[in-house]
Amino acid sequence: MSTAMQRPPAVQPISRYFEKPPQSVLIVNKMRTPPVILAINALLEHIHTAYPGVRVFHEDRPDIPHGAEVWHPSKHQIDLVVTLGGDGTILHASSLFSSGAVPPVLSFSMGTLGFLLPFHIDDFARALESVFHGKATILNRMRLAATFFNQNLAKKKNDNNGQSQFASAPLFLQYSLQPRVNTDWQVMNEIALHRGSSPHLNTIDIYVDGQHLTEAVSDGLIVSTPTGSTAYSLSAGGPIVHPSLSALVLTPICPRSLSFRPLVFPSSSSITLRIGDRSRAPAGVSMDGRTSHVLQPGESVTVQASPYPVPCINRSSISDDELHQKEKEGAGPGKEDDWVRDINNLLQYNATFRSKALLRHSRT
Repeated sequence: MSTAMQRPPAVQPISRYFEKPPQSVLIVNKMRTPPVILAINALLEHIHTAYPGVRVFHEDRPDIPHGAEVWHPSKHQIDLVVTLGGDGTILHASSLFSSGAVPPVLSFSMGTLGFLLPFHIDDFARALESVFHGKATILNRMRLAATFFNQNLAKKKNDNNGQSQFASAPLFLQYSLQPRVNTDWQVMNEIALHRGSSPHLNTIDIYVDGQHLTEAVSDGLIVSTPTGSTAYSLSAGGPIVHPSLSALVLTPICPRSLSFRPLVFPSSSSITLRIGDRSRAPAGVSMDGRTSHVLQPGESVTVQASPYPVPCINRSSISDDELHQKEKEGAGPGKEDDWVRDINNLLQYNATFRSKALLRHSRT
């Protein structure tokens, strides 16, 4: 009983320095278009030349680049993950380490924009130099852990024990006693329950730390991390949360009640979403854009903070002290100023709306 009540270790979402140079690198990339092929070839050549002895791995795919070894998760430990692509590439890299700790992630954009892309591919030599020389800092971006249960609160996956030992307890006590360890799924952005192709709204009971919060009638619900607060949750009207915070964001999708507003919970909270017995529609479950489950009435998912965040390398930590002081404004190296830049540049935060047609005829 005491094991079930344990909380996951607290995640410290603060920047810290690399402790030692990486000895193994995993390359994760989007589809191998000609620009991606050229970038990977240049990256591999630079690593083999500048850092001899470092092993470079790649997923076991038909298009594995020349000079990289096939990565077998059970055999090869990874010290650094290098992604080339968009934000979806980083989410995919996170999914490759869904059962444990994630190595530091160095992300390069390939002409795309995103909140998780601090570096352009043209800067890969300088970024790698900072990593291998211990100058880079990382920000631990929180992940969510999810466990799925059937109507009797038995786990829907990897559970050979049959009925849950808590099934005979009162409903509010059952959800407060659900295990907080040994989860099945870990995601970086969000877990979304939605009505899918059904014309009917979902009816979902929400429990927070075993206490019934409300019965939600809506198109669905989103539980997101601070990183995911600028993704699906934001489009559904959720708040923007700084990624250095540890919090869970609950956002309704088109709720029937106009007073049902988004909520932010501490990362120590456990949120259970149970499909109501009276729900006229099952709920599809999407996690970081991937469909995983369909929950029928009476089934549920429990979401909590994962003890394994995604350590993302900051662009602000790559700048040289002297260069930063002379030519740039804002926080110095090691300070997390990427987020402020992103909400201004990518979201055009608080920018005044002006019609392009009006601008063409403006006299000012």
